[in-house]
Amino acid sequence: MNRLAGNVTIITGGGKGIGFGLAEAFAEEGSNLVITGRTESRLLAAKEKLESKYGVEVLPIVADGADEEAIKRVVAAAVEKFGKITTLVNNAQVSKSGVPLVEHSKEDFDLAIYSGLYAAFFYMRECFPYLKESKGSVINFASGAGLFGKLGQSSYAAAKEGIRGMSRVAAAEWGPDGVRVNVVCPLAMTESLEQWRENFPELFEKTIQGIPLGRFADPKEDIGRVCVFLASDDAHYVTGETITLQGGSGLRP
Repeated sequence: MNRLAGNVTIITGGGKGIGFGLAEAFAEEGSNLVITGRTESRLLAAKEKLESKYGVEVLPIVADGADEEAIKRVVAAAVEKFGKITTLVNNAQVSKSGVPLVEHSKEDFDLAIYSGLYAAFFYMRECFPYLKESKGSVINFASGAGLFGKLGQSSYAAAKEGIRGMSRVAAAEWGPDGVRVNVVCPLAMTESLEQWRENFPELFEKTIQGIPLGRFADPKEDIGRVCVFLASDDAHYVTGETITLQGGSGLRP
């Protein structure tokens, strides 16, 4: 299982939750990693686990996705250490989950837009020259919150749908350069979803009942493996797509 041997993958929010599951899936396939987040101790712990278990090199970098200069430093550090970038995974996102639209402040909205949409934009722009060289790919994370209009998720949904729109444009613009851009909409148990469950318990239970497979996704096996496929040569003709990993919920034509 070395489909990504020699690759270098940047995973934002790679120290915990879905991001760590993604990191495990990519490491298992031989990719070296750059993982970012806001908590150094968590990133260092993730580095130790990934390197000892999978034998890859991991560069952990503390960075806030809303900080344009910090992202420039992440990309420069990745290239300095590994000499290239083959895959960018924009996973990290912070938002005020469970707050009705009319109770949102501008600060609440800014939190989601800057940590999600702006962060994805900054990373994509800075990584593009290196992705062009490697004929690499971008995997951006969106959400069913935007696709299906989940209660209490207005700022989060706005950020995620902005990311989807930007991804489609990038897929069209970057296709001639051999760079692919796709979007994944997962349904996995995360900290934000835990908060949503606390605020909307009845809707949460209804969501579970509406999943034909009857469970939330496993970050590594259910989400990470699909992202590995999208980053691999097996998906060399896949770009501009939104893939919903939601256990059959929200089926669309």
